[in-house]
Amino acid sequence: MIDTHCHLTFPEFADRVSETLHAAAQAGVTGVITISTTPGDAQAALRIARAHDRVWSSAGIHPLYSDKGPFDWDLLRSIAGDERCVGWGELGLDKHYAEPTLALQREVLDRQLDLIAQERASGRVIKPVVIHCREAFDELVPLLGRSGIPGEAFVFHCFTGTAADMRLLLDLGACVSFTGVLTYTNAAEVREAARLVPAGRVMVETDAPFLPPEPVRKKRPCVPAYVRHTAEALAAARGMTFEAMHDELNETTARFFGVR
Repeated sequence: MIDTHCHLTFPEFADRVSETLHAAAQAGVTGVITISTTPGDAQAALRIARAHDRVWSSAGIHPLYSDKGPFDWDLLRSIAGDERCVGWGELGLDKHYAEPTLALQREVLDRQLDLIAQERASGRVIKPVVIHCREAFDELVPLLGRSGIPGEAFVFHCFTGTAADMRLLLDLGACVSFTGVLTYTNAAEVREAARLVPAGRVMVETDAPFLPPEPVRKKRPCVPAYVRHTAEALAAARGMTFEAMHDELNETTARFFGVR
């Protein structure tokens, strides 16, 4: 399967990208999408994607990087149009921390949503959008609904919310992706929410170098090779065989991101 969300540009993978990808392939991970946090990071992610088979990238500004501007919006637009870039993001809102301020996060988010909507309307760049949402579903979901971007174009990555939060994003029409958090003993609410997702709207990821799943939770950093553990936990939570879950995950990832 494909690890739909990791960060190969982060310091934990400096001089280790080839080694990390080889280990992933040995574990049956057939590809990875390395997600960006700023335009400069998107440029670095695209270089990695161009240098390695079965690696793709994204173009976006993470809400917790909203204070790293000024941002090169033309660069972001250019990267998003590259064939090795398969999505926008990650972008959204994060209310867990006091900084950057929510007002600044909203400003950067609004600018990105406007850019994405304009690119879609012009027919230049029509790609899915990776959403970061932490403790902000009530505010973020309505914003996305008013953005002019179809709900089915969004995937909420690293879902750690409640069943009520899940219903909000499902009503929007979005997909949802789970990390190793799903495997944690204190994440019963997340597993409950995972059972609500209709077939064809769920994916898995590592968010490496963060959130290693059980049974490798104590290992650092988390790596794309670990994504199978989350897929196994997701199958168990949804009452499916691993084989059936595996096939569904691959079909959904292929359809959503256009990668196989």
